[in-house]
Amino acid sequence: MARMERAAFPRLDLSRLGLGCMGMSAVYATDSPRDDAESIRTIHRALDLGVDLLDTAESYGPYINEELVGRAVAGRRDQVVIATKFGVISHPHGDKVGTLDSSPENIRLAVDGSLKRLRTDHIDLYYQHRIDPDTPIEETVGVMGELVAAGKVRHLGLSEVLPDRIRRAHAVHPITALQYEYSLWTRNPEAEVLPLARRLGIGVVAYAPLGRGFLTGRIRTREDLDASDWRRGNARFSAENFDQNMTIVDEVKAVAEDAGVTPAQVAIAWVLAQGDDIVPIPGTKQVARLDENVAALDVRLTPEQLRRLSGLRTPVGSRYETGTYATPEGE
Repeated sequence: MARMERAAFPRLDLSRLGLGCMGMSAVYATDSPRDDAESIRTIHRALDLGVDLLDTAESYGPYINEELVGRAVAGRRDQVVIATKFGVISHPHGDKVGTLDSSPENIRLAVDGSLKRLRTDHIDLYYQHRIDPDTPIEETVGVMGELVAAGKVRHLGLSEVLPDRIRRAHAVHPITALQYEYSLWTRNPEAEVLPLARRLGIGVVAYAPLGRGFLTGRIRTREDLDASDWRRGNARFSAENFDQNMTIVDEVKAVAEDAGVTPAQVAIAWVLAQGDDIVPIPGTKQVARLDENVAALDVRLTPEQLRRLSGLRTPVGSRYETGTYATPEGE
């Protein structure tokens, strides 16, 4: 592959593809032993290939994923754009996980903890992970802006936020990036968020571009998922919906065979084709999968293939369990 392409983010220079680090430490197969050594090799390989955006959060673990990233980038900090998140752990209330807290007090405690775990003096991109309904967005972003002025944070981001709050936040301090689940599997941002982001000059980071692994074609039955895997409780992976959603995967696989690439590469290439101001962050903890994902940058889908993929039906089942702290605003 040639020199890593750069994204068209107006305020931040970063690679066209990022690396989601969550699965290295949390959520998927939590009863299985972690292989931190392979995860660190994967991060190092990403940096060697020019993938510089590493995405983590204090809640992944909690805490252990930030610690892992901090160890992995030691000695290579100048090669990395570190993105992390706050807002679903309440530090003033005993580090309570699953509590939406974007109060000024919590933000100030959260950022110092993240800086320590990441072994750095600044965070390149600091996201509010989820909206705190008890704290006005203007107050939250005002404090985040203070962190920029103090040199602890370089750029601000919001994750899974509705358009009205984006406008209100951006009026307080420039927002650099918006993070949403976006893939052939989940296209919610297309109606309002993407047009608004482009009007305001904000880049979009697309997490779960592989449909949480479903679009790779490597999950063929529910039994392919570890007993502790979060996806076993997700409606799209449920027994009643699994087979219906597998038909979407088979369509992606057919396009992949036509293009001579893998289904994962097709899924990533489709997201990339939606605009150079959108950066997918497929997650993996294996070097081989990282290499496969990065090779998607060289895939050029034909107009017919893109039309075929864009015409896929919506999967059956919600993407989050309603009422959990992680449920995006408005869902």
